Amino acid sequence: MAENGPVVVADLVARFFRDHGVDRVFGLQGGHIQPVWDQLARLGVRIVDVRDEGSAVHMAHAHSELTGETAVALVTAGPGVTNTVTAVANASISRIPLLVFGGCPPRPQANMGPLQDIPHTEILAPVTRLSRTLRQHDQVLRELDEAWARASGDRGEPGPVYVEIPTDVLRQEVAPALVTDEHLRAKPRRRPQPHPDDVAAVADLVRNTSRPAVISGRGARVTDGRELVRFLDASGAAYLDTQESRGLVPADHPAGVGSARSAVMRDCDLLITVGRQLDYQLGFGSPAVFRNATVVRIADTASELIDNRRGEVEILADPAAVMTALTAALEGHSPDTSWRDELRAKHEKRSAEYKATLAETPAGDDGRMHPNRIFAALDALDGTALDLGETIMVADGGDLLSFARLGITRCARYLDPGAFGCLGVGTPFAIAASLAFPDRPVVTVTGDGAFGITATDIDTAVRHGAKIVVIVSNNAAWNIERYDQQENYGLVVGTELDFSDYAALGRSLGAHGERVTDPAELPDALRRALENAPAVVDVVTSRDAPSPDADKGLGFVPDYQALTPWNDAEIERRKA
Repeated sequence: MAENGPVVVADLVARFFRDHGVDRVFGLQGGHIQPVWDQLARLGVRIVDVRDEGSAVHMAHAHSELTGETAVALVTAGPGVTNTVTAVANASISRIPLLVFGGCPPRPQANMGPLQDIPHTEILAPVTRLSRTLRQHDQVLRELDEAWARASGDRGEPGPVYVEIPTDVLRQEVAPALVTDEHLRAKPRRRPQPHPDDVAAVADLVRNTSRPAVISGRGARVTDGRELVRFLDASGAAYLDTQESRGLVPADHPAGVGSARSAVMRDCDLLITVGRQLDYQLGFGSPAVFRNATVVRIADTASELIDNRRGEVEILADPAAVMTALTAALEGHSPDTSWRDELRAKHEKRSAEYKATLAETPAGDDGRMHPNRIFAALDALDGTALDLGETIMVADGGDLLSFARLGITRCARYLDPGAFGCLGVGTPFAIAASLAFPDRPVVTVTGDGAFGITATDIDTAVRHGAKIVVIVSNNAAWNIERYDQQENYGLVVGTELDFSDYAALGRSLGAHGERVTDPAELPDALRRALENAPAVVDVVTSRDAPSPDADKGLGFVPDYQALTPWNDAEIERRKA
């Protein structure tokens, strides 16, 4: 690139990403984005090329979640863009800061039927914070800067942004005078400070309560956990994490009472949410669920303040700054922790009992092992072949996910499909995690259906040296819910699959692969997988293992051959 001469737009785009701290992008090559792809490689930005564009966005999603950075995915025109829609929607609901950069046909070919021409921006507009075509070469930097700000939450809620540049614009030159440092230069994250009056009001509420509770979510991850821990100590509050922030507070902290979740929600008299929406997982914050609670909402984005249940105090500010200010305001306060300590004792007792049952869970009627044995085997390795406190855990699947939420009790970070229920994230999430944190173990536990969606990206793990272990709970069955909308009841039926050999698939893609049918052999198989990662461990599990969530809502039919409807008495029982 000439120091003082004109600069090609594709070069500017690559420089923009590099100068904004992007050290790797995730994508799939294509002609419409080739100029940017090539220049990123010349600038030393690592390109993680994947097997499907949806996986590229999933990887960018996980990279952003784990690092706190705005991530970038590159996809080519037409199906390259449309393949990302589900992954972009997942990132949107999860409020993940990422930028999807796409290509589109040259402007002179508009409306002439060019290759891979489809209205990308219109397709992605409903699931992005901004979806725009950048057509003016000398305005590209300014518009990229705006796109980056929108993705990062600088103008509201963070989330995915889609921008594309026609191929003829990518090859145009921009005069040096129009290449401004103000748009190339990365900006520090804004940290709005809480108002002292709001801090004082919350501190007064804490001092005058006996059963305070804190629930954290995605927005709490802007802290490193220490500020939140200090506030828990100062307030004496009971603490519930969620899958959005698991690992932020150590599992052995005395405030952690996850196994007493229903009691916390029922009995707390002060509820403090930190970067957490009150969605379906928390009963929408309903007074019927939180029966006695005064509510305080703390977040750096309004969507985590005003959804469903408003707060007595609502603080729109940097959560880490709020936690620090509240801890200072509570100096000298001696909290009554008797309620929290009682809950902690129940939590420890229930956790120990549940942990003890994992390794003893009997096989199903079909003689195959229960999925709980997977988590028992992982726990058995803790402190020897594996340090779960340093491990990034990813869970993926339908019923398997509910086993994982209970079975994964200790980890450094935890990721799962989120509120969108987006299956297929397990392998790409794990790859991004391993590349971002190569010194940490990364383990995915996934159902076989979810694994199949992105299984070929085991090839990506092999090519890029991502030392992941993918444990597949292979029960060869799908659960399909069918509802009669008028009667508001449902029937879960099963579709029988073959017990595909996922270990052989892993080996065919260059990974270590083992199939396990005997739970006694599982710990050694996992140990070998950790030593030879990337690896796929195919664990043949029972179809007759109803998940912890199975009898919530509309029920479960454990016999996969029983496809006849319930009788009238059973339907009425389920509806009640």
